[in-house]
Amino acid sequence: MFDNLTGRLSKVLKTLRGEARLTEENITEALREVRMALLEADVALPVVRDFIARIREKALGQEVMGSLTPGQAVVGVVHRELVALMGEKNDDLNLATTPPAVILMTGLQGSGKTTTSGKLAKWLAENRKKKVLLVSCDVYRPAAIEQLRMVASQIGTDFFPSTGDQKPVAIAEAALDFARKHYHDVLIVDTAGRLAIDELMMNEIRELHAAVKPIETLFVVDAMQGQDAVNVAKAFSEALPLTGVVLTKLDGDARGGAALSVRQVTGKPIKFAGVGEKLTGLEAFHPDRMASRILGMGDVLSLIEDVQKTVDIADAEKLAKKFKTGKGFDLEDFKQQVVQMKKMGGVSALMDKLPGNLAQAAQGAPQMDDKAMRRIEGIINSMTPKERTYPDLIKASRKRRIATGAGVTVQEVNRLLKQFEQTQKMMKMMAKGGMQKMMRGLKGRIPGLR
Repeated sequence: MFDNLTGRLSKVLKTLRGEARLTEENITEALREVRMALLEADVALPVVRDFIARIREKALGQEVMGSLTPGQAVVGVVHRELVALMGEKNDDLNLATTPPAVILMTGLQGSGKTTTSGKLAKWLAENRKKKVLLVSCDVYRPAAIEQLRMVASQIGTDFFPSTGDQKPVAIAEAALDFARKHYHDVLIVDTAGRLAIDELMMNEIRELHAAVKPIETLFVVDAMQGQDAVNVAKAFSEALPLTGVVLTKLDGDARGGAALSVRQVTGKPIKFAGVGEKLTGLEAFHPDRMASRILGMGDVLSLIEDVQKTVDIADAEKLAKKFKTGKGFDLEDFKQQVVQMKKMGGVSALMDKLPGNLAQAAQGAPQMDDKAMRRIEGIINSMTPKERTYPDLIKASRKRRIATGAGVTVQEVNRLLKQFEQTQKMMKMMAKGGMQKMMRGLKGRIPGLR
């Protein structure tokens, strides 16, 4: 996400950091570039105007001009203003009410409301240990109710059935009554969307809001819509007492303007960001972390949280011992690392959270998407336990058998074995001579490594 904006801003700030002395002229020139970068990212013009004005005022102030490292001080100012623009801190869900706490999901059709409802139910069950009930009030789209039922089934969450011939308000009231009687902590109400804002839709949402009295009314918006997303969010916030925004498809938006505009235009906090199609792809929105990512500084805190959520501590300790000694690392361990990477969202999710310089250095390393990871798992699963422990046993006839079992070519089996062999060599280097010897051994394999 934010690829273009990150590239442009990083270049501008790098130039400023290289200046021995900051003047009004070079600050003005840098801010012109920042302004262009934000406009190209589809950030709303009034938002850009205010943002640039605040940075100019602070960049020409004593805090920056009097600093021993004025270029670095400007970077600090830009970071702080980006954080302020997106809301200072993460605004948590408010569930402080007599159960069930009702969450009303609103937004246009195609914004990802139904999937987000499922993601939010999973997030609440896993992170807050809440018993959640899902219900669909979208009686206009035949597949909507079935879609939510399937999502609920996938995540193991309770689902309240409804049909297309029922009234949305009647469905919501019946679901609320059911949630009370069955001791659910949270009721998530998925509402109907339209292709555009219309009075019929707004009246229905207002009626639902009055009927279920939600403690949270979340507006789900597609980040890829850019400026349109902000205009729609503004219209909804004027019609409904929204409590927060969920930005979806943030990983597919190279511009990112909606994320930078929606908070200031609506006055409502961004509470979550949806990334990817998987039902695990919902992250609490942290403005400070997002600002760091936009400026190419990475998001190490989120990366650590991902690791803590997905990595088994006992397995990690066993692997650490194998790394330390350089012995005992086999194909089963190799497979476990691939599985862990998949759980964390794959290589692309990892790269997105690395600081710019590290991500750039890793660009030359072999990239593994979900398909490649599944192929590796399939190949290793086609091996016998003995072959996984002693890969040297795998000769021509065994390779053919493994390839047939995994539905791949012999060349792909060879490629996997070569990757594994290189990993083993790196581990042995680390065990014998530490990191410096390993880095020397990698010269020539990763472009730009010296």
